[in-house]
Amino acid sequence: MNWTRSSRFWSNTVRKCIGEDRCARTSLWPVHRIAPGYRHFGRRIQSDDSPLIDRSFLAKLWEADRKLEGSREKRKRHRIGNYDRNGTQNRIGQYDRTPFGKPTLDATFVEGKPWKQPPPSQSVSGFLEPHSPEEVRVAPLLARSNLLITRDIEWANLVFGFEQENRYAIVDVCYPQSPVGLIREQSSIIARQLLRLRRPFVAYITDAMGNELFRVRRPFWWITSSIYAEVDGKEIGVVHRRWHLWRRVYDLYLGNKQFAVVENPGFWSWTFTLKDIDGKVLAEVDRDWRGFGFEIFTDAGQYVIRFGASDPVSRTGAAREVQELEVARHLTLSERAVAVALAISLDNDYFSRHGGW
Repeated sequence: MNWTRSSRFWSNTVRKCIGEDRCARTSLWPVHRIAPGYRHFGRRIQSDDSPLIDRSFLAKLWEADRKLEGSREKRKRHRIGNYDRNGTQNRIGQYDRTPFGKPTLDATFVEGKPWKQPPPSQSVSGFLEPHSPEEVRVAPLLARSNLLITRDIEWANLVFGFEQENRYAIVDVCYPQSPVGLIREQSSIIARQLLRLRRPFVAYITDAMGNELFRVRRPFWWITSSIYAEVDGKEIGVVHRRWHLWRRVYDLYLGNKQFAVVENPGFWSWTFTLKDIDGKVLAEVDRDWRGFGFEIFTDAGQYVIRFGASDPVSRTGAAREVQELEVARHLTLSERAVAVALAISLDNDYFSRHGGW
């Protein structure tokens, strides 16, 4: 079909350029005797009746060819599409934001299929009922009992020692089929190479559709680090690291009020427990062992944030085997956003040691 259309297009073009009287000598496609190679361009012999191939003729052919290529590209772009957040098909944008550099302006689809946000594994009511617009925004991600945060392998860092932006995928263990959120760092390439772990950065936390829910901001630090949780530019909480010779101590604040503290005994312990003023457990951040190769050669760590028991309805399949954490009280949605900021700070403070040569 395309060959026939192209042939008809070129036939009409040549007829217009040369003239209908010359094309009428043959049945379909005229076969003309072109001037020999030694003849000067744009000239012909006196008795020769072949058409004159001059610059204007070639310019017309070039213009016709450009129009044909443009129409083909337009039809090709029309056939290629993707899905937007409403499930309707549209054309692919200029750039994409799918996780870990996969070609996708939107992270709403993988290989042409839209991602669906898994439902919360904890009821958004009672202790998890949102009390502010900020909590309403983060509820689809944080109204869950357990969050598994996995960092992507940085191949440039592994091979060349080139520090890259950190990227993470967030999975609800009750719905392991697809991620419930993504984390991507944004920082200066020069600061990453020179300052390394002390570099300032902003990490964007999105849902599975690519919608930004909140962000964490970590400024440059010298002795102790701090990381801030923000929703729509409004600061909701902060995590301050307290200096100690071997213990890992963090203070978690919601606004100006401290709601939890982490006192890890030392480098041999990979469990960071959030406790209230009475020493009761509120949540827990575990750093998992991923294997000898991952731990020795990469910074691709994995963290589990435990917020407490999930709804029995959502515990299906392998989620039934997950041991739930018993807590004194459930953290609010804003406090959970600060706990996610803590996990990101832990990864950068203690478990990102493979940068550089």
